[in-house]
Amino acid sequence: MLDISFYTANGETSYHVEVAENFLEWLARSEFAKIGEEKPVKIAIDGEKETLPLVKLGKNNRKKLIEFFNDSIINETKEILNQLGESLMKNEKIYRLQKLIELLDCIKNEKYQYLQRI
Repeated sequence: MLDISFYTANGETSYHVEVAENFLEWLARSEFAKIGEEKPVKIAIDGEKETLPLVKLGKNNRKKLIEFFNDSIINETKEILNQLGESLMKNEKIYRLQKLIELLDCIKNEKYQYLQRI
């Protein structure tokens, strides 16, 4: 397992997300790897100063990363729903998830200029 780590600016405890190697390779080939620029940053880790190549999670980078993960989650969910087939669509939670994604897709589509709520 490999880690993607998150650090605070004030030396508080960091957070590490363990990921499989193939998942990290997928991320490296995706837009995730293109968001933000890694720069050397001196931070405190376990009371010691270290310089690491980090991407600053400023407003713009954070927004782009949130969009990337939102889109990725939705795309992966769509694939799972398609693989489940019609028999499981009778489950209310799965149906609700499918309809939420469909509605979100329509709202994201800028060709639509109006929404009617009945």
